[in-house]
Amino acid sequence: MDKAGLPTPDVEAILAAWLPLRGLMGVGSVRNAEDHARATRLIEHIIDAIGEDEDHPLAEVLDLIDDQVSAYEARTLDLPDAAPAEVLHFLMDGQGLRQEDLADCAPQGRISDILNGRRAISKGVAKALARRFGVRADVFL
Repeated sequence: MDKAGLPTPDVEAILAAWLPLRGLMGVGSVRNAEDHARATRLIEHIIDAIGEDEDHPLAEVLDLIDDQVSAYEARTLDLPDAAPAEVLHFLMDGQGLRQEDLADCAPQGRISDILNGRRAISKGVAKALARRFGVRADVFL
């Protein structure tokens, strides 16, 4: 027990568990663009696996990785705190993209409806946009 009366963590056991887990996840800390890309892919896969189940055991892993991604993005990206359509518009402007340039994410008409507030961004489109722009999918939801 430590001074606060809490059990002393077994650091060696944590290390023994962490190294294989990090290998399975493909990422630990998010320190660069490559880590960011791997972490956002991991987030998408975990979201696909757990859906809306906040009590799923992987929800804690999702929170940890999402915190890493958020911290990296806060250091490197200047995303506005705005509605999803405004974030999309901001990212498109920053890269000089037009609606038709996002055909790999959704049809031009759907992108137009999203940008004009006539349609919400679906989970599938959010994931495609996240991959396209290298950001978390939840900035579009």
